[in-house]
Amino acid sequence: MIVKRIIGIFGMVCIIGAMSACQTESEVKSGQEVEASEEALENKSNIELSGDDETNEANNDEGSNETTDEQESNDTNDGGVTVVDEPTAMDVIVNKQRKLPEGYQPPDLTTPNVEFHVVNNERKYMRAEAAKALEDFFQAAEQQGHQLVGISGYRSQQTQAAVFASNVDRNGREHALQYSAQPGHSEHQTGLTMDISTAQNDYALTESFGNTAAGQWVAENAHKYGFVIRYPEGKSDITGYGYEPWHLRYFGESIATEIHETGVTVEEYYGLVE
Repeated sequence: MIVKRIIGIFGMVCIIGAMSACQTESEVKSGQEVEASEEALENKSNIELSGDDETNEANNDEGSNETTDEQESNDTNDGGVTVVDEPTAMDVIVNKQRKLPEGYQPPDLTTPNVEFHVVNNERKYMRAEAAKALEDFFQAAEQQGHQLVGISGYRSQQTQAAVFASNVDRNGREHALQYSAQPGHSEHQTGLTMDISTAQNDYALTESFGNTAAGQWVAENAHKYGFVIRYPEGKSDITGYGYEPWHLRYFGESIATEIHETGVTVEEYYGLVE
């Protein structure tokens, strides 16, 4: 009898442990990236950093951002996807129905002077205006006791293709489409986005970040520095993506404040919802 009880107790412990492990795994998979995939993609960057990490001017020749007449007219392709005609605009909208011109690379990419937790220097880039705003935002957070860190900023179309493929391989296409953009459709390629986290959140990109003190402060104050939480909770039917409290998109203080105060998604604010 004693042996049976011991076996029974041991079995229950194993079951509880397995359930806990499944919950942890599920939370990790709910994020857009995990550290393993970032490490696997470390050498996928098509940008070379200068020795002092100053503003990148490489690969920004005059022809790099040219578009065809069809793209400039904002026409749609056979798949019903619109190619945006002003990819450098601070309020450019990129989503599953709207994509950047083929091979687009934003101008004035630079590295904001903030703390990062990344394995690939390409992820540090943002456009200059957004980078300065991020510095101010992180400084304000620090003054309130929140040590934010940058996880993933700019991604080239090449890098995004690798990220999306990695997500498909790890989690299946259905999950990947919910948390990762296909190449050309990623806000990261605009240079106006930064994924953030904290050491207290194990630098993870998970929904649980929104429940932390830092995540709640971000949600309440990001608009003051020109950022919005691009994919808010409960709005995936509009945005096309799951809740991402870590994903900040820069629009400028005026637009970001209006979006925050009205409580609408970016798509609703710009009248892109049928």
